[in-house]
Order: sequence, then structure tokens, then C-alpha cells
Amino acid sequence: MNAVDTNILIYVHDRREAKKQAIAESLVRELPEGVLLWQVACEYIAASRKLEPFGYSREKAWQDIHKLRRLWVTQLPTWETFERTEDLLRRYRLSSWDALIVAACLEAGVTSLYSEDFDTSARAEGLEIVNPF
Repeated sequence: MNAVDTNILIYVHDRREAKKQAIAESLVRELPEGVLLWQVACEYIAASRKLEPFGYSREKAWQDIHKLRRLWVTQLPTWETFERTEDLLRRYRLSSWDALIVAACLEAGVTSLYSEDFDTSARAEGLEIVNPF
């Protein structure tokens, strides 16, 4: 199973970074066994507002999330996710948000997380962090 971090979804629509946009578009379009993490969906809706000056609307962001929900499995947080997050925070130097994403990936059986800016210490848990750029 594979998942993407919020920055990958943002780059799909960020024309200011043409090279990264092409890579992100290809990755999202061709990602096998995709998992949409609840946290990433929420962050994407919030972060998409920074693209509004470039013609991207919040309505389009919602449409994109609905499309991804149909294509990928959605991983919602559970209490086990929060317990695993707490454990990850104790053992690694992750931010709370990064620990939550790692915990959600582990709960969903994700083996590869695509992200541009992520602490690689999560690899100790068997999760591969891949910077596609």
C-alpha cells in the first residue's frame, strides 16, 4: 500500500513548480494501491487556499478529495492510531503531525509514504519514506 503527504497533492495543482507538478501529477495518477489518509485530506483542504491566487478554488479541492476517495482506500483515525502516535513521539524525534501520519500509515498497512519534507526516522518502523523529487 502507498500513501502521499499533503505536499504531493498540493504540487499537483501548483503551476509555480512545473517540474514538481509533473512528477506529482504522474505519481498521484499512477499510484498503485493508494491510501488517502484522513489527516492528509484535511490538511489538503486547508492548504489549498494558498493556491487561490493562481486560480485554484476550495471547491476544486473538495472535488479532488471526493475523486481520491473513490480511487483510494480511506484511512480514518482510530484510538489505536493515537496510541501508536504517542509511542512514536516517545521513541523518535518526530513532530506530532508527522507521528500521526506515520501511525496512520502503519495502521493501514502502508509500506511507502511519498513526501517532500518528512523525517526519515520513521523507516525504523518499516515505513519507507520516498521523496519523489
